[in-house]
Amino acid sequence: MAAVNRLVFARKLEKLGFLPALEVQNAIVRQHLEKIKVKETSSAKNVLLFYEHTPVFTVGIRKKSVDAKEKRRLEDLGAEFHYTNRGGLVTFHGPGQLVCYPVLNLACFKKSLRWYVASLEKTLTETCKRFGVHAETTCDTGVWVKDNKIAAIGEN
Repeated sequence: MAAVNRLVFARKLEKLGFLPALEVQNAIVRQHLEKIKVKETSSAKNVLLFYEHTPVFTVGIRKKSVDAKEKRRLEDLGAEFHYTNRGGLVTFHGPGQLVCYPVLNLACFKKSLRWYVASLEKTLTETCKRFGVHAETTCDTGVWVKDNKIAAIGEN
C-alpha cells in the first residue's frame, strides 16, 4: 500500500478573475482524479489556492432566487456575474477579500466531510486568535465575530 500524502502546499496567486481562477482549480482537480484512477493517490499534491478576486458575484447550486433582473442589477454594480456548480446563494468576492480554494484528496486525511468542515472552522478561529480577533463557530457553517460572518465555507 502506498504511503498517505498528508502534505499540503499553499499557492498564492495574483489578483485573478473568477474564471481564470476556476481554470487553475479545475486543472488541479483533473490531476487528482487522474492519479486516483491509476491508484497513485500518494503522488497527487494537496493544494490550498489563495486568491484575491477582481469583483465578482457568484451564484451556486441554490440559484433559484436570482432572476434576470437581479443578475443585471448586480452586474450594473461593476462586478462580473457567474453561476457555479457549488456553494450557496449570491456571494460577492472582491478586492481586499482573501479567498481560499482547497483542492484536497480527503482520503489522505479522514474521509468525513463533517470532520473536514469542522477542521476548517477550527483553523480559521485559531488564525483569527493569532491576530487578536475573538471568532467562534455557531450551529451555522462558517466562522463569526459577534454577529458578523468573517469566514464562509462553501456557501455565502
